[in-house]
Amino acid sequence: MTAPSLILLGHGSNDPQVPQVSHQIREGLLAIRPELDIHVAFLDHCTPSGIQVVNKLVNRGVEEIVFVPLLLSDAFHVQADVPALLSQVKASFPELRAIGPETQLLSIIDRRLRDALRARHVAELDGLVFAAAGSCDIRSNALVARRARQWATHHRLPCVTAFATGSGPSTAEAIRTLRGQGRRHIAVGSWFLAPGLLYRHQADLAFQAGAVAVSAPMGGEPEIAEVALIRYVIAAMDLVDLHELETADQEPAPVRHLSVVSA
Repeated sequence: MTAPSLILLGHGSNDPQVPQVSHQIREGLLAIRPELDIHVAFLDHCTPSGIQVVNKLVNRGVEEIVFVPLLLSDAFHVQADVPALLSQVKASFPELRAIGPETQLLSIIDRRLRDALRARHVAELDGLVFAAAGSCDIRSNALVARRARQWATHHRLPCVTAFATGSGPSTAEAIRTLRGQGRRHIAVGSWFLAPGLLYRHQADLAFQAGAVAVSAPMGGEPEIAEVALIRYVIAAMDLVDLHELETADQEPAPVRHLSVVSA
């Protein structure tokens, strides 16, 4: 059986650094599994779009596709943008499910923040802010807050979760909350994949509010590729299970399947 094709669905942007991260993740996946058929598509601003890649694969005779949205939570993009895209191909690829982020990605934030602290010659911390894109979905924000608590517990420092969109404090408001508790050396860990507008705005707000350092976005680090591969494998196994449900005495009809998971 041929392995399903994989489409990494990333954010587009007029800033070339943003789509570049999606291509870096593809390269990381190919380094692990060079035999896989892996493509990059974008939700906005950049080409190719998801539907363009799907049409290309269908024309090649591909019958199974796994989408892995390169999103760090089940944010509004998964709840709205991705289903809007998939509605265009849903009749041919009916399977849809989403999975949230992994704790192992916190190690990337640690590395990025250590680099930022060294660059700014910071030797003391007494507070942390965990900055994320945020969502209009309460469950998604709760999951991000859970990751922030895990991160804070690991470092044994007070931490406030900040969101660039949706409900919740901005990075500046989170820093002011910690300052109200007597904290003076506050750094920001960034739960962002690429240096888009949301990240840059929150970083600017953080420095204006007195943050001693702000970590860079995660980028195309190996852990991201590993998580994307795990999501792909889970979805591919589900597609196999669907085939196995066909009865032996029933003539199997040609069918295409689509599965969607999130990094």
